[in-house]
This record gives sequence, structure tokens and C-alpha cells, in this order.
Amino acid sequence: MAITDIQAFSHLTDADIEALGHELDSVRRSIELSRGERDAKYIRRTIAAQRGLEVAGRAVLFGSRNRWAWLTGTALLSVAKIIENMELGHNVSHGQWDWMNDPEIHSTTWEWDMTGPSAQWRRAHNYSHHTYTNVLGKDEDLGFGILRMTRDEPWRPIHLVQPLANLVLAATFEWGIALHDWSIEKVLTGTPPWELRSKPNRDFARKIGRQVAKDFVIYPALTGPAWKSTLKANATANLIRNLWAYAVIFCGHFPDGAEKFTIEQLEDETPAEWYLRQMLGSANFKAGPAMAFMSGNLCYQIEHHLFPDLPSNRYPEIAERVRELCDKYDLPYTTGSLGKQYLLAFRTIHKLALPDRFLKRTADDAPETSSERKFIGITLPHTERWGEHNRLITDPVTGKRRGLRSALHEAKIALEEKARHEKEVLREAKRALKDKAAHERAALREAGTALRDKAREEQATRRANRRGRGRIRLGGFGMRGRPA
Repeated sequence: MAITDIQAFSHLTDADIEALGHELDSVRRSIELSRGERDAKYIRRTIAAQRGLEVAGRAVLFGSRNRWAWLTGTALLSVAKIIENMELGHNVSHGQWDWMNDPEIHSTTWEWDMTGPSAQWRRAHNYSHHTYTNVLGKDEDLGFGILRMTRDEPWRPIHLVQPLANLVLAATFEWGIALHDWSIEKVLTGTPPWELRSKPNRDFARKIGRQVAKDFVIYPALTGPAWKSTLKANATANLIRNLWAYAVIFCGHFPDGAEKFTIEQLEDETPAEWYLRQMLGSANFKAGPAMAFMSGNLCYQIEHHLFPDLPSNRYPEIAERVRELCDKYDLPYTTGSLGKQYLLAFRTIHKLALPDRFLKRTADDAPETSSERKFIGITLPHTERWGEHNRLITDPVTGKRRGLRSALHEAKIALEEKARHEKEVLREAKRALKDKAAHERAALREAGTALRDKAREEQATRRANRRGRGRIRLGGFGMRGRPA
């Protein structure tokens, strides 16, 4: 089940967690104080490059009836849409560049090249998701309302089709996000479902109209005779952007190690515990500079969740300091290759489509969802009793703080040892059963042999008796059959 007590799960003391929070505050302050012209040049160059790629792509598509022109134009447009969505639209809307006071690059004025209105996404995503990251019943992005991503959500028959729903969501990701944010917007504004002319509905319809007209009417029409191939190119670029955005988001939120939390964890949650929840509820994937840029630097999802409003180009240096803190406080830093992280999320989607009775691991020790209860009943070295749970203490040899990373490692060893012991017990039981069965078979064979021997003896006795009686009768008559 999901984490209810983050302190017990992390194996840190209150003082440890508060100290971690102070150090992360220090990271924030240092980045805020060092923001300047270098960062401003970065975002302005990014905007210029993205717009240049889009103009070039749309220009090439005027000749899109030629195969190579179509491929080139589609590729340029796809890259432009990805950059606009990931590094610009997403990050600008987070307020990462509001400190520049540039009205063009501000979260309140930027409108991204996606189906849903930026304003609706900001309220749904920045509030619901980033405030309540992976909290069941509060974070609407946990499965986006259509996927079961934790066993804490009861299984329903509709979940059997979630592998198919996942494919549809990937291909139409911008529409899925738009509908998702639109529904949250109506809840946040208290809009009744029957008010069709409400502001959320009007804003949503207006943005859809603009996007559809731009990509599927105006730009194709501008290319004249090439309108059909241009329309296909626009649709393909949108599809590529959707698939990439979907993959990046799922790799940052749903691989193993991105933990979930119950609503009880929010009770009296301190700012330091909020930091810790972001660290434990997010995951990174490994990327070089080019892939990091194309992902909007969301390959640093942990850093993004810790500091969603700090400039994305600073995440690599923030990541170094966060890694150091994870080492210092013995916390896991969840990362892996893009392929690995996605396959873990993909496995969870397909696995949790099935009822729980078909799953092997327990709800408290499932790879996709862990909790403090996974440590109950497991004896870890160098621990002390802390309420219902054991807590690791400082390593007596190295003097190093021991936290969740050590607990997970030692719990894995303990569980493997327990599994080996159970297998050995099972093997011994099987051997005992085999020996017992062999003994019983031997006893049955002996009993069968004894019964057969007895039966043969009885049969021989009966034959002998019959022969004896026959001789007696023959001995009582003469040669002519008369009595002697």
C-alpha cells in the first residue's frame, strides 16, 4: 500500500528531515541569487531556435508532395513542436522565467502549442499535481483518471482494457491532457456540468478551434496543391510530439521507485517533508545534453519536482547537489535509462490491469508501490525500535548515517534470504514427502507381495486338499467301480 508515514519509510529522524529541508532551501537560494543574463540568453536563444525550426519546417512543406521534402519538413516541425511543448510551454508556464519580468516569457501570458489552454493546465498541473505529488485522492495526474498505477486503487473490470487505453493516451496525449485539465478546471471553479456556456467550456472550445484551424486548415491551405501532404505532415508532427511528451512524463512518474502516498501523509506535513515526498515520488532518466534539452530537462524530474519554478537549464547543476544530499542522508536517487524507466512503467500498466489475486507480490512490497509496512517483520542490522517500526541508526563502523537506501538494500537481502530459506524448507518438505511416498509404496509392495504369497499358499493348500480328497474317493472302489 502507499506510504502513510514518510518518516518511518525514509528511516530518518525529525532532525534529519528538517536538516535535509534546510539544505534544499539553501540550494534554492543559491540558484535564485545566481540567475542572470546567462539564463536569459538561454531562454531567448531557445525561443529563437524553436521558431526558426518551425518556420523552416513549414516552408519546406510547401514542396511536401516530394517525399524528401515531406520527410524533412515533418522532422523539422516535429522537433519544433517538441521544443515548444517541453522546454518552452511546460517550463514557462511553471513560472521558471517570471523573474525576468518579460511579458512575452511569462507564465501568465504564454500560450503553448497544445490543444488545452495554458491557463487551465497551470491551475490543474501546478496546483493539483505539484502540491500533492502522488498523493492518492489528491493528485489527479496519478494515472490521469484512466490508468490504475497502484494497488491502492481497487481493481475494476474496466482496468482490463488499460493496456489499450495506454496506447490511445500515448497517441493522443495532448487531447488527453487537455480533457484532463478541463475537467479539473471545472471542479476548481465549481462549474456545474450543465452550464455549457461557462468560462472553462468557452476557453476550452476556443483553444481547440484555434489549434484545429491552425494545423489542419490554415497551414495546409497556404501550401496550395500540397495541402493534403501538409495536413498529413502536421498530423504526423503532432503524433511524434505526443508520443515523446507521453514517454518523458511516464518515465518521470511511474517507474519503480516513484512512490505513492496516502492522504494521511499530508496531515501536519512540514516543508521539509514536502521536499522529501517530492524526492521519493519522482524519478529521473539518464540523458545527454541533446536528449535533456528535448525533454525540457524533465529527465531531471526529481529536481523539477523539488524546484518547479527554477530555470530548467540549471537542473543539471542542481542534480549534482541533490545527488550529494541523497548520499549524505542515505536516500535513493531513482534513475535509469529512458528505455528501462519506460519499460518499468509499461510493466506496471499491464500488470495492474489484472485483479490482485493474479499478482505475486504483496501490496506492501510491490515494486511499483512500497510503504513503511514492507519493513515490518524483517530484522535489519543496526536498528532501533521506533513506534511500530524499526529505524536504522548510524553505522557503528563507518559512522555514516543510515537511511532508506540502506534499509531497502538490507530488506532486499533479508527477503532474498527469507525466500531462500522458504525454498529450502519447501525442498525439505518435498523430499520428506517423496521419502514418505517411497516408504508407503515399498510398504504397499511388501503388503501386496505378502498378500499374493498368502493367496498362493492358500490356493496351493486348496489344491492339495482337493487332490487328497480325490485319492481317498478313488481308494474306496475296486477295479470295476465296486466297493472293495
